[in-house]
Amino acid sequence: MTLAPTLDATRRVTRVPRDRRGSWIPTAGMIRTRFMELSKRRGVMAALIGVTIGIPTVFLVTRLVLHAIAPNTYGPAGGYNIFSGLVAGVLYVFGFIVAATLGCTAGAVDLTEGMFRHLVVTGRSRLALYFARIPAGLAIVVPLVAIGYTIVCGICVLAAPTTLKYGGTSVPAGLSRSGLETWAAGHAQAVICNFPTDGPIIVNVPCTSQGSGGPNPEGPTGQSITKTPPVSPRTLTPAQLKAEAVAIADHDYADYSRLFLRPPTSLMIRAGLWIELEVVIGFIVGLGLASVLGQRTVAVVMMILLEIILTPIVARAHIPHFANVQRAVVGLATAHLEPRALPLALGGTRVDLLSESTTVAVCVIAAWLIGWTALGAWRMATRDA
Repeated sequence: MTLAPTLDATRRVTRVPRDRRGSWIPTAGMIRTRFMELSKRRGVMAALIGVTIGIPTVFLVTRLVLHAIAPNTYGPAGGYNIFSGLVAGVLYVFGFIVAATLGCTAGAVDLTEGMFRHLVVTGRSRLALYFARIPAGLAIVVPLVAIGYTIVCGICVLAAPTTLKYGGTSVPAGLSRSGLETWAAGHAQAVICNFPTDGPIIVNVPCTSQGSGGPNPEGPTGQSITKTPPVSPRTLTPAQLKAEAVAIADHDYADYSRLFLRPPTSLMIRAGLWIELEVVIGFIVGLGLASVLGQRTVAVVMMILLEIILTPIVARAHIPHFANVQRAVVGLATAHLEPRALPLALGGTRVDLLSESTTVAVCVIAAWLIGWTALGAWRMATRDA
């Protein structure tokens, strides 16, 4: 009566586990091993940490110390301007470069160190060996960039200035239209002298400069402000000066309302996702390029040239009958996905940027990610051991 259960138990015990070494899907153990190998490369890790965390932290801490020592000389350490400059000028460019460097290292390290043959003789699928590098590398570079970006956001919010500069004048932030007009009525001279306007304003007001109203470091001149072609200046009563200042404030409110003391939460979220997208692109393209070339140095140089030289040129040069080829450059696609509240990371203005729709930009990015992954995996699978 107990024979059948005993035979079933024996079969379960003696059943040989399925050999999954030929599967193209990497196992958790393969990913973990690749992660440990990359994280133990001290030079690469030092560069990653220094660029993504070290540079922003040192810059912001220095500004904090200087502002604490001499607040009248050095401005606040945080704020929207500091945030936008670090994101568009530092994290965007250098985040891509260090991610590409890590990707090139992961794609060529086995060949340069003579370990590729030893990996092949284990019987593991070459595709699995390649695909294991993607999550392993991203598990290193994505959190490091996130830590550096969090430090930037935290200090820029907590150490933001309490007043903003508009037209060279310190103005309270976040005022409504009526609030700005009320403030302007109490600071008529500063508004008339410094706020930008398109209207004819020629009055006898002691300002620090003539022309467009910019501040003169040499001090007040005591002459009338001139914002239109010279005519005889008119003298206004205090009530008329207040009315003139209120009209200027009403004219400039749309421009003033776009200024921020601290980066908005929605902007920080969108900018963070955009930076991480740039990092993912840099790593995956660098991984595929290094796998195709079989070496790291040339691949790293090519990735730097792509980011620093080729992309800015392609983004601004309007070449007839060549625009569609220019739009196929991934750097131009990521530039079109940049949040509008940030300065253009490629430099210049958005007017100069080659036009491209969001749909085309997303398709270009997807094509680069899929295409370089396929090329790198194909080269791994066909390379001689």
